[in-house]
Amino acid sequence: MEPILVKDIREVLEGELWSGTEDGYVKQAIVYNRHTLETAHTLIFLNKKEPMDWEQVEPMTPCVIVTDKPVSEIEHLFNKTTVIRVKSVLQSYWTFIDYYRSLFTIPVAAITGTCGKTTVKEMMKHLLSETYNVQASESSKNEPRRSFHYLLGINRQTDMAVFETGLGNTGNIKHQCLVYQPTIGMITMIGAHHLDGCKTLEGYIEAKGEMLEGVSENGTLLINADDENSKKLPLHSFKGTLLSFGVTSPSDYQASHIRYAKEGMAFDLLHNGRTYAAQVPGYGEHQVYNALAAVAAVHLMGMEIEAAIKRLAGFQNMERHLEVSPGMNGSTIIDDTWTINPTSIEAALKVVDELGKEKKTIVLLGDINRLGDYEKEYHQKAGSMVAERSFHTLITIGEKAKEIGLQAKRDDFKGHIYSFPTVEGVMDVLKKTVDDQTLLLIKGPMKSRSMIALAQELKML
Repeated sequence: MEPILVKDIREVLEGELWSGTEDGYVKQAIVYNRHTLETAHTLIFLNKKEPMDWEQVEPMTPCVIVTDKPVSEIEHLFNKTTVIRVKSVLQSYWTFIDYYRSLFTIPVAAITGTCGKTTVKEMMKHLLSETYNVQASESSKNEPRRSFHYLLGINRQTDMAVFETGLGNTGNIKHQCLVYQPTIGMITMIGAHHLDGCKTLEGYIEAKGEMLEGVSENGTLLINADDENSKKLPLHSFKGTLLSFGVTSPSDYQASHIRYAKEGMAFDLLHNGRTYAAQVPGYGEHQVYNALAAVAAVHLMGMEIEAAIKRLAGFQNMERHLEVSPGMNGSTIIDDTWTINPTSIEAALKVVDELGKEKKTIVLLGDINRLGDYEKEYHQKAGSMVAERSFHTLITIGEKAKEIGLQAKRDDFKGHIYSFPTVEGVMDVLKKTVDDQTLLLIKGPMKSRSMIALAQELKML
């Protein structure tokens, strides 16, 4: 965080100095009981409804408390730390966010999408970081409560910022955009996910569409021109510049001549009448979309396309994202245990189609979570996807995933089908089946430690 004079904060918040001094600086800020207090010289937003444990706070003094509590509840602090009284701590919190964000006139990108957002964010960070000082969200830790901390990571040395915005419920994207105030917004694609919070696919699409209002008025929105659900958004209402990336539909940043190459994908990128040869580590057409989105975004942030493509070839593909490794009995393992949803299953199966030619293909699929009332329907769709293919074996792990196997059988899948409630027993089947001609995909939910451990075991044998 950029250090800020306490006096400036009080004036911005239109607060009253009830105790202490306003001559010092704050070097961090938190919302009490939402964020962790880790250091002295912290600005603490304390809601009047929140009790405060002073013994917890005291070791981190001096600090500055901004609160709307009545004097009777905080007068015991008057000789211990600086207290600024405001009419509404919630309003003051958002006023401070607006003030802090206004200190920096830098490109800020916010990325959302059912699939690809973490990879695109990491690609952008990789492409930019050789030349620029980049502030970015960490891994896939994209919950709204983290956005305040990420914003404060911007300081005078920051040239650009790239943030991933997660969606669990309606309003999440809106909240994060209010914090980040992005100059560039991106929707990688919209599939089916988080239907437990958004209730329906239509509600989920609408929630993703909060990005349209979240981008600054003179900003740019990047969308996937090939994605049918993105086309359902009210794009005509967007007030800034609308640009697109894609493969099959006419796009501002378009890929053609897509082909599998050594350890990745090769393609041509077309932009403004010019063609650029590009290569990205990681398999699958979806990885080309990720690369297109990342290159387009950094180009909008000021990086030349040639430089971005050169850096792209050195991108370290993310772990457990269709990660190809040698495995048990001389087999090839594709570890895709980062996450699972209907869209990412389809993408993974397409990679198996390509890499598994003339091989014994085995697919392990776990539960697809957060589908609400549509849980059974989407597991059945996954089963139908498998049944369209000539895989040797389908193994499902989990009570929900059992429906994948049942649907594959109903659709007359010709391969072997095994269903297990847990990973117990799976290895017994694999030891009898896997050989040096086997390509095995394992794909499960991010929080399934047992499937992650199974994938590691398969790669170690």
